[in-house]
Amino acid sequence: MSVGSGDARREKIMGALRGADGPLSGGELAEACGVSRQVVVTDIALLRTRGEKIVSTNRGYVLLVDGAPTRPMRLFKCRHTAEQTADELTCVVDLGGCVEDVFVNHRVYGKVSSDLGISSRRDVERFMAELASGVSAPLMEVTSGYHFHHVSAASEEVLDEVESALSERGYLVEPTDYEAATFA
Repeated sequence: MSVGSGDARREKIMGALRGADGPLSGGELAEACGVSRQVVVTDIALLRTRGEKIVSTNRGYVLLVDGAPTRPMRLFKCRHTAEQTADELTCVVDLGGCVEDVFVNHRVYGKVSSDLGISSRRDVERFMAELASGVSAPLMEVTSGYHFHHVSAASEEVLDEVESALSERGYLVEPTDYEAATFA
């Protein structure tokens, strides 16, 4: 493949990421460009080396604009039991939110995080099945149920609805001044 066609393909990938409403998988990008997923992985790496802010999640690639996702995002501090995890996640996705990540602020280990990219009930089911099939516990269990999520949505109004619903369920916790300043 010529250099020109590689440049054109990478511009097509950037255009797709700019116009996406959510994460785009390597497979989706590969199909759109008529190449293998591995070629897309290489192209993403090349785009990153030229300074493009492309983040990988378990649901696909997301383009950050000015250090922020192209969709509005809000940080929520939550606390609930492991048994309430599916309800918390379903609450967010049913209102149109995407749970981008989970992290805890451990007093010894510091910030421990994982990308999630959960944006549908199907994603919630998969995530819960993965937790149930392994010997690992949810990350929040190392901090007595306290954890944080970045949630993205199509609008600030959707994020307001998510915040209200999580609050009504009793899952929201006020962040400390340190947490608000450090993780915002």
